[in-house]
This record gives sequence, C-alpha cells and structure tokens, in this order.
Amino acid sequence: MSGGVDSSVAAARLVETGYEAVGVTMRVWGRGDETASRFGSCCGSDAVDDARRVAERLGIPYYLLNMAEEFDRAVIAPFTDSYARGRTPVPCVACNSELKFGSLLARARAWDATAVATGHYARVERDARTERFTLLRARDRRKDQSDFLWPLTQAQLAAARFPIGDLTKDEVREHARRLGLVTADKPDSQEICFVPDGDYRGFLRRRDPGVFRPGAIVDVGGHVLGRHAGVANFTVGQRKGLGLDRPAPDGKPRYVLSITPVSNTVTVGPAAALEVTTVYGDRPLWTGPSPVSVDVQLRAHGSVVPAQVTVSDGRLVAELARPVRGVAAGQAIVGYQPDPDGDIVLGSATISHATSLAGVA
Repeated sequence: MSGGVDSSVAAARLVETGYEAVGVTMRVWGRGDETASRFGSCCGSDAVDDARRVAERLGIPYYLLNMAEEFDRAVIAPFTDSYARGRTPVPCVACNSELKFGSLLARARAWDATAVATGHYARVERDARTERFTLLRARDRRKDQSDFLWPLTQAQLAAARFPIGDLTKDEVREHARRLGLVTADKPDSQEICFVPDGDYRGFLRRRDPGVFRPGAIVDVGGHVLGRHAGVANFTVGQRKGLGLDRPAPDGKPRYVLSITPVSNTVTVGPAAALEVTTVYGDRPLWTGPSPVSVDVQLRAHGSVVPAQVTVSDGRLVAELARPVRGVAAGQAIVGYQPDPDGDIVLGSATISHATSLAGVA
C-alpha cells in the first residue's frame, strides 16, 4: 500500500471479494532521508499515514516493512549506474521485479500468504491449455502499467494480483469515494519516488558526483560544438540546455542523438537523425515465436508501432515499420500481440541502442 488511491482500492476490492488481506508498505528511505517527509511521495512518511488510515477503514492489519537496504541495492544503485553509462533507466521495473514481487513475495509466503496484490493497472490470465500465465494490458489504456511489469517470471505472475486492472481511473476514484477512503481524491504521484521534486540530476550529484565529468559535445562528424558538465545531464532526444558554443550552420535546433560514456562525449544533430528504424535490446524475456510481427512500445505510456521482432543469442532486434524519434538506451522495448485488442504482452528487453535513418547508432 503506497498511500495512493490505486493501492487503497486494490486492498478494498480484495476485502470485498472475501480475501484475508494484510496491508503492507515498503519503507524504502533511510534514516534522515529527505524523501521520507516529502508530500505525495510513493511510500513516504505522509503516504504511510494515509495507507494506515485506509487499512483501519477496511479493518485489515497493517505493517510497515523496512526495505531500505534492499531498495538501495536493487533500485537506486542500478539507477545511478545507468546514468553513468549514458542510459535512461526505468527504476519502477526493478522495483516491481526485485522488491514487490521478489523479496516482498518471499516474505509473504513466509507468512503463509498465497499472493501479493498491488494497485498496478495491468491484468494476469492463466491459459487453461498451456497452464501458463499471461500478462495483459489494463482495461484503461491511458493508465496501463504492463510495461513496468514485463520481467515478472511465471512464478511471480502466478502469485500476482492486480485488483484494479479491469477498472478505469475514474472508476477507481469513485469506488474510493463510496468507501470514504482518505485517498479518494489524492493526486497521482508523477515523479520517481526517491528523487525529491523530480530533480534526478541533483540526486545523482549527491549520490555519485563522479558521474558528472566534463566532456565534449560533438556533431556526427566528431567536430566539437561545446562542452558539457557530465553525461548524466542528458538523455536522447533532449533539445534544451545543451550548452552549445555556436548555433548550427543551418540555423535549426540540435538534439541529443547519443551518449558515449567511454569517451565522455554527447553527440548532437538534427531532428531527422533521431528517427530510428531498428532497435536492439539486451536480456530479452520472450514467450512468443521469433521472428514475429508485433506491436512494440518504446517508452513508458508511449504509443505502439508495428515491428518485426527477432530474438536470438540473448538479443532482441526490432525492425520498425515506420521511423520513431527519441529512442533511449535503458528504456524498455515491450512487444504486444497485434490482435484487435493488443492486450497480451509477448515479451520485452532493455534497449541497448538503435539505428537511425542517418546511420547514427
């Protein structure tokens, strides 16, 4: 229970269905961490108060688990390392697979609990023929979070419950209002839970100042156009705050095309060079055939694009049916079955790089 309306209604629906539910909040902040007192933070101290009040309203036990060390190891450390390697990470993916449906699930089983339920907008179904569990998009496509859950194994999916996956956000809030839950009209949290005020650069400077080494900003030909204060300041597709010493000869804006930590350089170029046609992914988890025509999603809550996906030798390659801009290493490429509903998650991988129309990787 994060202290938000989604997990509150998830708990309520379990109680209404007759489950013996236990409310749990993961304490992921350390002693003296400023995140703990920030209003609206997922699992922050204010959120804990709200979660406890909801549990009291529902008449279920409530526990606050200290998981700060696990969170630091499984989520924050890889987050910092990703930026140091010029990637744009998705920390929620690691939190879900390693903590919520990893160590928390292990603790739940020690309590003789059969499952872990969360307020994610997603669904799980069991195929009676194959006896395998399938991850599906939520009914509310605007809030779908299946792209944050793709690494879950069959054992994890078997023990996962998503009670609000068949509801829209408006229905969730109305359900909370009917029950008189204090979280009914609480705003959604939009930022990374452990990054105060969304300032990830400030967080990284405090965590590891070494990721901010000065270097060169270059064009695709290797010509130096300016200097930067660290590759962690940039992400692919970024336009503002580049710090170029002089404008481009054609007078058009420049965008970040790639980040190379080995040489500590940031490559910029015209918008057209952002249009990638082939995307490569590491450590794929894929349940369907290969090669296969699927719909792929390349950023959180992004639109899908048709692609031909091939998975072999620990790598996923997606040939896109049309060019897509701003594909960043470290994000997820998620494949969905291209049926009329497009709900079934076939698999995913972490994007390593992409090839553009201009041939820039």
